[in-house]
Amino acid sequence: MVQTTTKPLTLDEFLQLSETKPASEFIDGQIIQKPMPQGKHSTIQSDLGGEINRVLKPQRIARAYPELRCTFGGRSTVPDVTVFTWERIPRDSDGKVANTFAIAPDWTIEILSPDQSQTKVVRNILHCLAHGTQMGWLIDPEEELVFVYFADRTIAFFEAPGDRLPVPPFAESFNLTVGEMFGWLIE
Repeated sequence: MVQTTTKPLTLDEFLQLSETKPASEFIDGQIIQKPMPQGKHSTIQSDLGGEINRVLKPQRIARAYPELRCTFGGRSTVPDVTVFTWERIPRDSDGKVANTFAIAPDWTIEILSPDQSQTKVVRNILHCLAHGTQMGWLIDPEEELVFVYFADRTIAFFEAPGDRLPVPPFAESFNLTVGEMFGWLIE
């Protein structure tokens, strides 16, 4: 992550700034720009979000969003994939999906990019868990493993191709193995 040095801003001031590409996050009073996604990252992000939506969206269980700004608990972050249960998706008065998500996701998923600080990504996952997120995944495409952070802050990792990845209770109909996920990189 690239750290931008500017005069200190408040969260409200940060939210008034123009969006950057790649996205910038507001963490502990600092603006930190995320690294530009590369091939492995983008492939997993796209396919994972699509698969989650293929299984959970038709039954209105939950919906996955790529690169969605979530602002809560004094931070504004842009996880690689967020999943919100259907009834928690913020909506406008006409029932359409709102532009602003000022709540923690139910499931947060981060995909580690080359040269990205794993510590900063883990801190974002833990921040989500402290604000009601049920589960967090940290996917490392280079090592081909997934760290799973549970709501009680227990951590487990999965690396064998046949390992079935745990999901939050609302997503129990979504099944994915480590091998299936990293297999997307060779399709």
